[in-house]
Amino acid sequence: MIVEEGTLNSPTHLCRTDDPYDVLQWDTREDCEVRQILDRIADKWSLLVIALLDRGTLRFTELRRGIDGISQRMLTTTLRQLERDGLVRRTVHPVVPPRVDYELTPLGVTLHETIQSLVTWTEAHQREIAAARADYDARTAAAAAHS
Repeated sequence: MIVEEGTLNSPTHLCRTDDPYDVLQWDTREDCEVRQILDRIADKWSLLVIALLDRGTLRFTELRRGIDGISQRMLTTTLRQLERDGLVRRTVHPVVPPRVDYELTPLGVTLHETIQSLVTWTEAHQREIAAARADYDARTAAAAAHS
């Protein structure tokens, strides 16, 4: 396993990603870096922030208005995490009152492209998924009625 400079050599801090068929690729250990990144980028608030920022640079209040149900604290936390991961750039303008803008970094843009592929797949298969859900619900209701 190749370890990048600055990465801990301890196996408790790494998970294997070099073998595409390795079951540990999506390791369930909480200290796996791949899992931590997936947990971050796949949460609903991060996905919504990334989707909105794909349209262009936005201020905090514009993001908050554009994401139904997000609290100020959760948006602040999400933006900080995305900035820390190099996906969002925060720019503070030296004006009164202070103005802060958020935009996707080039890395964030590539993530949005990947997310868009997932959305496209979901849109193409939503009827099949709805039918599978209805079938499952009917089977489980019938099984519950017979027990």
